[in-house]
Amino acid sequence: MSNFGVILPAAGRSTRFGDPRHKKVYAPLAGKAVWLHSAERFAARADVDQVIVVISPEDEASFRADYAADIERLHLSVALGGAERSDSISNAIALLDEDISMVAVHDAARPCLSDQLINDVFAAANEHGAAMLATPVAGTLKRVFDDRTIQETVSRAHIWEAQTPQVFRRDWFTTAYQSRSANAVTDDAQLLEQIGKRVVVVPGSQLNRKITTREDLLIAAATLSFL
Repeated sequence: MSNFGVILPAAGRSTRFGDPRHKKVYAPLAGKAVWLHSAERFAARADVDQVIVVISPEDEASFRADYAADIERLHLSVALGGAERSDSISNAIALLDEDISMVAVHDAARPCLSDQLINDVFAAANEHGAAMLATPVAGTLKRVFDDRTIQETVSRAHIWEAQTPQVFRRDWFTTAYQSRSANAVTDDAQLLEQIGKRVVVVPGSQLNRKITTREDLLIAAATLSFL
């Protein structure tokens, strides 16, 4: 059995969430903070040896005070975020225990992740070295000019929307981060692509949605009752 380490990025600014009281990962959802749903699900697994939560440096004092019991109960490691997302993940990589052989990155703002999806993507990563959840795009896609008029309709054939977890062999993952350029990337699989590694796509679920707005929070509350 592989030893999985899980990184939960939770250092974003939540500018689109629109709630002055909370960043989205700390918003209450079904009796607990959004980020805790995923942390508890991974921490309960026998194949997960380490869970690292990445938080903004400005949140460190309040995070450690508010969630001290959860940090101890779930044996969580805490990393501080950097200027960009890739810097935050790099800081988490530095905290990985020596015996971790596979690394999973899962958005802390995706609380509706089922055990079956984790099983599927972990198994694919063990077999192929790199795997991620994604769903085929179902809607009609339009390329739009700056004035919001339509430029063209884009074929959705072979187009999938990325989700997390994204799971990789540790040595591949570390090499990808050591080789990264200054160009911004939007997910970790993109860095693996850049060093020539093939990432297998595992069918995800529309229920595994990322919370971006307060409307998403309402949908997540309803979804959790099905998991």
